[in-house]
Amino acid sequence: MDNCLNPSTKIKVRGYHLDLYGHVNNTRYLEFLEEARWNVKDLFFDIPKLHNQDLNLVVVNININYRASARLDDVLEIFTKVSRIGHKSVTLKQEIFFENTDKIVADAEVTFVIYDKKMGKAVELPVEIRQQFGRLATSQKMD
Repeated sequence: MDNCLNPSTKIKVRGYHLDLYGHVNNTRYLEFLEEARWNVKDLFFDIPKLHNQDLNLVVVNININYRASARLDDVLEIFTKVSRIGHKSVTLKQEIFFENTDKIVADAEVTFVIYDKKMGKAVELPVEIRQQFGRLATSQKMD
């Protein structure tokens, strides 16, 4: 896998990720997914430039499915793919696996909009943003 075009994020489960039952707390998976999205943003987007234009990538919807329990010292690998590019939004498919396995821990679909702070609302995706998400999408095999 070309990590530059098909980024994945690895996270080792630590004690502070666990709940009273000894497995990763459900809210921590949302943090893991966010960390993976930031890695994608770092690779594909100039976030300070967007902020200077008063634009932000804002999550407007997350649907997550929990499939298996992760425990202390498990290493998880998160894959992020583009599943849809619309006029005002982009949806990413994210999957968390136990490292080096096909066993899925959780999967989610996350929808973003571009929020214009000056206008106070979501706006049509700028061409540059659309192109970058398109670059990410074309580098991936879609399921």
